[in-house]
Amino acid sequence: MTRAAPRDPLRTAARSALAALLVAAGVGHLTVLRRGFRIAVPDWATRLLRTDKDTIVVVSGVVEVLLGVALLVLPRERRRVGVAVAALFVAVFPGNVHHWRTGRDVPGLDSDAKRFARLFLQPLLVAWALWSTRR
Repeated sequence: MTRAAPRDPLRTAARSALAALLVAAGVGHLTVLRRGFRIAVPDWATRLLRTDKDTIVVVSGVVEVLLGVALLVLPRERRRVGVAVAALFVAVFPGNVHHWRTGRDVPGLDSDAKRFARLFLQPLLVAWALWSTRR
């Protein structure tokens, strides 16, 4: 018989908030913010992934929604999902650096100061994903 892991209310709240953030961002990628995110996709990303900007935005939105939902509905896979979320945040980091270096606006980030501050947010997001999903 396996024992259930003790529940940690702070981690549960953090995980739920992260899930909500991912779902909201994903829905934004798929709907009202789609054009803004499409404009922000670096040209090198389309060459690297061999696809168009819209496909990158749509796929990233779907991935964000799926990961957000998975954080809530797959408790046995919580750790793996957390690692996948952290990997997503690491994967988008080069694009965030590109936005800052080129001064390219993305939804909600319309100044160099905001784009630069986001670079420091990425490691916090990675830590949030890993911490909130560990046992």
